[in-house]
Amino acid sequence: MPLLDSSNAAQRTQAAGLAHKPAANGPRVFAVASGKGGVGKSTIAVNLGMAMLEASRKTMLLDADLGLANVDVLLGLQPAANLSHVLEGKCSLADTIIEGPGGLRIVPASSGRRRMAELTRSEHVGLIGAFSGLHDPIDVMLVDTAAGLSNSVQTFCQASQEVLVVVCNDPASLTDAYALIKVLSRDCGIPRMQLITNRVRSAGEGREVYDNLCRVADRFLDVTLNYLGHIPDDDKIVRAARQQRPVVTAYPGAPSSQAFRGIASKLLDIAPQRGARGHIEFFVERLVGPTSGMAMTA
Repeated sequence: MPLLDSSNAAQRTQAAGLAHKPAANGPRVFAVASGKGGVGKSTIAVNLGMAMLEASRKTMLLDADLGLANVDVLLGLQPAANLSHVLEGKCSLADTIIEGPGGLRIVPASSGRRRMAELTRSEHVGLIGAFSGLHDPIDVMLVDTAAGLSNSVQTFCQASQEVLVVVCNDPASLTDAYALIKVLSRDCGIPRMQLITNRVRSAGEGREVYDNLCRVADRFLDVTLNYLGHIPDDDKIVRAARQQRPVVTAYPGAPSSQAFRGIASKLLDIAPQRGARGHIEFFVERLVGPTSGMAMTA
């Protein structure tokens, strides 16, 4: 089944515009994070992955919610192996990769495994380093982190080139999003983040949420927040979830599907960061090249 509905000319035009953007050398790595659970972070990660595929990018999705993984559930998949088996030495990272809809490459994690939720910093670093051994050509990797401020969230965000913070228009989500931004900027040295507002009723509401966070961040934090856009409160997302399908493919003409493609386009337009930044990173040897002698710290 084709990813695009051939009857939707506007959608075809949007996807074609994405596909014509030149891919950067080496993988682009985007972490998707949120201050609290239940804001739609994993749904956004999955659908951005599908939008990247439509843009002719070879895309991988890492489920980095190590103890409460749900990407496989969202897509109706039943992986035989996951990251817990890698940590236990039962298989390699490459053995866990499964193919999802449209050719989306997925690295599944485990659910209900307390041990996976309590990995040490060195274990997180080892897991990130293992991606350097993958031989699959990858243009984009999306990292669906756990919600909150755990050590794994901080490490995976540090190891990514860009951090996407998902926030909804409610006081708890706003408060927790600010706390996440504060920790990532102050404690992890991440100087900029990309904001996505989810389940908003209008573009104006989404922009207002962003503006409110920016005002507080500008006053108290040394961080740059960029606005990627909003995902509308769209019942097609709920219908697609019940079918265990991404809305981008289940309802390609839906307002939310068009929003995901717009955000994917903005992400691909961001100038990629090059060179090592002094800490562990995904695919770092591809970023700095084989001749670089820069030392990395864990």
